Amino acid sequence: MYTFSSSGPRATYQGYTLRYMVMEAFKLKRYQLSLGASAPDWYSSVYYDIFAKAEGDAPLSHDDFRRMMQSLLTERFHFRFHREQKEMPVYALVVGKGGPKFTESAPDAVFQANHGIKGRLLNLVASKFTMDMLADEIAVDRPVVDRTGLSGQYDIRLEATPEYRIVNDVAPGDIRIFDALQDQLGLKLQSQKAMVDVLVLDHAEKPSGN
Repeated sequence: MYTFSSSGPRATYQGYTLRYMVMEAFKLKRYQLSLGASAPDWYSSVYYDIFAKAEGDAPLSHDDFRRMMQSLLTERFHFRFHREQKEMPVYALVVGKGGPKFTESAPDAVFQANHGIKGRLLNLVASKFTMDMLADEIAVDRPVVDRTGLSGQYDIRLEATPEYRIVNDVAPGDIRIFDALQDQLGLKLQSQKAMVDVLVLDHAEKPSGN
């Protein structure tokens, strides 16, 4: 299990493979990373612990640390990549026939996204949440893209059983994400194909020891 933590100008990455370093550095989902013909065969089998500190004492944001990781990949791993688009099956998040069952957040609301667990159910309680953020939260067997046409920031409450738990072991009280979206939010997932931006890992080398 890989973990990330930060405090002020310091960041710690533990148990990261090259694959997860790249996903972290460029804020990618698994399906957005592809392997080129010259990609190393150890990209997902060699694990690294990284302890980084920026210059100065000012606290840094997660995105600041991502930029530091990009520099580390270039300097220590001689990482090279290119970007392209690939057509792949996706789920389009769209508004159902009855319309959305949630409201816009109040103007003075603050952003929050709280996740909880109740038995086999995972729940999300959020405010100032966009539909693109919601699409990112939906864990199914293919990418989810926002096609709702809703551009505001909303109060969201969603509770569902992760699909990986349902595949081989359906239990009483399980709520599939497809049903939860329709019943709780007035949204649904439609199968489509779409062009998706991907990063292609072309080359990397194992770094020398510190």
